[in-house]
Amino acid sequence: MPQIRFEKVAFGYIDILFSNVTLTIGDNDRIGIVGNNGCGKSTFIKCIAGLIDPLEGRVFFPKGLKFGFIEQDIPKQLMDKNLYNVISDAIPEEERDHSIWKIENTLDVFKAPLTIRQKTIKELSGGWQRLALIARMVLSHPDILLLDEPTNHLDVAKILVLEQWLNEQVYNIPLIAISHDRTFLSNCTNKTFFLRGTEIREYNYSYSRAKQLLLEDDHALSARRAKELKELNRLKRSAHDLRQIGVNNYSDAALKKSIQMAKRAEGMETQLTNIHVEEKRSIKLSNSGIHTKRLIGMKNVDILTPEGAVIFHISHLDIMQGERLVIFGANGSGKSQFLKYIKNAMRDIDSARTLGMTITPSIKMGYIDQHLSHLPFNIFLHDYFNDEFSLGNQKITSILVNAGFPISIHRTKIGVLSHGQRARVAFLMLHLQQPNFYVMDEPTNHLDIDGQEQLESEILEQGAASIVVSHDRVFSENIGTKFYEIKDMKLLAIDHPDFFYKNILQSSNSKATL
Repeated sequence: MPQIRFEKVAFGYIDILFSNVTLTIGDNDRIGIVGNNGCGKSTFIKCIAGLIDPLEGRVFFPKGLKFGFIEQDIPKQLMDKNLYNVISDAIPEEERDHSIWKIENTLDVFKAPLTIRQKTIKELSGGWQRLALIARMVLSHPDILLLDEPTNHLDVAKILVLEQWLNEQVYNIPLIAISHDRTFLSNCTNKTFFLRGTEIREYNYSYSRAKQLLLEDDHALSARRAKELKELNRLKRSAHDLRQIGVNNYSDAALKKSIQMAKRAEGMETQLTNIHVEEKRSIKLSNSGIHTKRLIGMKNVDILTPEGAVIFHISHLDIMQGERLVIFGANGSGKSQFLKYIKNAMRDIDSARTLGMTITPSIKMGYIDQHLSHLPFNIFLHDYFNDEFSLGNQKITSILVNAGFPISIHRTKIGVLSHGQRARVAFLMLHLQQPNFYVMDEPTNHLDIDGQEQLESEILEQGAASIVVSHDRVFSENIGTKFYEIKDMKLLAIDHPDFFYKNILQSSNSKATL
């Protein structure tokens, strides 16, 4: 059904986020919306859904258009309902008795185990809460899908299931998705909107190709502006030289020509090609260096739960200088517990030897966990860094500003910052601590795509050994030098992440009752 049209639309709340937007959303469009944290992506999708009115221009909707809109947050009124009822509520009450098969089939499509179907939403993991909203939306038979960060809180298995559903079950329904998951965008969309500054750049390709074209266009625009600036400077110099000649030689003709040339320069200055300059929000890492070749050795080590039960066994593992290990495994297989085990072992190297681990004494660890729970949420941003490094107020202020934290938030408690800002706090602390070995659990959580790509570049450039758990498929493939899977209570080497993705999707499909 959709032919949604924007005609010279400006939208925002107090301030205008985007202006002069003219675009069409067609029947076969599957659009990925990409932009940095805080740029207005959620506001844009709400404008598409008709939930906020444009400040200028008009948005045209087909009569009777039905939206399937999934926001980032779970509605509070659903928290005490069980999964089955949340989904069945999408069907009109008079039709529910005859539609039980639809409800069951939808739960089967999303691979929902029987054990969770009667649990309340608040008892479910963030991933299942997310899929519950999507499954509920499916049964409402929307004409267009609007998904705000659909892969948030999903492990790789659930992301693969979601992609399969979008591409096979509802391939004929237009889709608009905000996402920081580059693989998801490349797999599930055919058009990309980049939200930058107050403009929207549109490309008729999925993310990977669209990003290449965006960079090529940026390069061409920068080259054009450089050429224009060169000509502008030439005109200004000529106008200045003619004025000097006119004054020195009492030449009215030279003065007149100087004025004409200066006016041309003024006019040209107002017509310069605009180029987009990203806000300064860099992620930097460090590598203090280490001479030892083998940093960590493990032989016949059991990774345990906090209660002492064995999660999986490591027969032999060496982590060498410069190696970057990426650990895969199904949800609950013990990936995060493994990283915590290594972190704790590094804090007591002598005790680690009794557990079958050898750790070089010169290792200096940098650690980040997926929930950023290691950050002190009740401490002011400025004080956190000042207490850690004692560099003085002026130096800390300069460091924070250069890292993209404006002075206005330096006296804000870390717990009040957005998730994206907290992630950048954690990476700035790692940079200043100058480790030579990184332990990172889901480090791309809360980072926009720009931040993910900066982090990748820094990891590769610094060259420090690392052990990483990540559901970000592009990130994992780009930074990893060795890959391991936790399977059947063992840590096993695999040649490439694709082996894990293929196996886990096949496993999910074999468990579904269709």
